[in-house]
Amino acid sequence: MAKVKAAIIGSGNIGTDLMIKIMRTSKNLEMGAMVGIDPNSDGLARAARLGVPVTHEGIEGLRKLPNYNEIKVVFDATSAGAHIKNNALLQADGKKVIDLTPAAIGPFTIPAINGDANIDAPNVNMVTCGGQATIPMVYAVKRVVDRVVYGEIVASISSKSAGPGTRANIDEFTETTSHAIEQLGGV
Repeated sequence: MAKVKAAIIGSGNIGTDLMIKIMRTSKNLEMGAMVGIDPNSDGLARAARLGVPVTHEGIEGLRKLPNYNEIKVVFDATSAGAHIKNNALLQADGKKVIDLTPAAIGPFTIPAINGDANIDAPNVNMVTCGGQATIPMVYAVKRVVDRVVYGEIVASISSKSAGPGTRANIDEFTETTSHAIEQLGGV
């Protein structure tokens, strides 16, 4: 079976980590492009060293790459605001979009709860990293007790791993995680 070409928009910590995971472990995906906006990005430099096509011209640069038509799925690891624009362009081009921002455009998807439910959605919303880590626990508690009226998460990350995209998304992170706790966690 041929692997599906994927692009990652966002060459920061999240995008770079995902690129490495795809390259090392994916049975179904292969890297088609790494996209950023900073020509001096460590993530873009690393991708280039690994032979991945790169652009520092954002979504516009991705759409100009010679292999763009071969790319079927795009992971967006930018910011909630940037994702709105990126998604509109990618949807117009018929790309499957996996939203790693808290933009909350597509249906909430947490694999441990509803992994296959949204597989055909054009935009798969992965909620937030905090939501992925905690909402399955809220969901599990809700399944074994009669009444849960409130759920809350407390999350922290190292300051080194909090890049500009993460820092720009704090309000959206809070809102999106809260709505997903209600919708998927059931509390």
